[in-house]
Amino acid sequence: MSVVKVHEAKAQLSRLIEDALSGEEVIIARRNKPLVRLVPVEQEQSSRVIGSARGRIVIAPDFDETPEEFGEYL
Repeated sequence: MSVVKVHEAKAQLSRLIEDALSGEEVIIARRNKPLVRLVPVEQEQSSRVIGSARGRIVIAPDFDETPEEFGEYL
């Protein structure tokens, strides 16, 4: 765990972010009082499954036919 002062955190933010991403706990303090903890955001895992929408989508048998009222545009 590393504790850094606000001024130092401003100057070395990129390094502190890398430290937090690699698993190190980073605490930012003011006047030796801890203020915030820098931690990585948990990435949500995708739960997409191939074929999971099967049976939910229906295509009408006449989907590729031109409606009669559009005949003049052809």
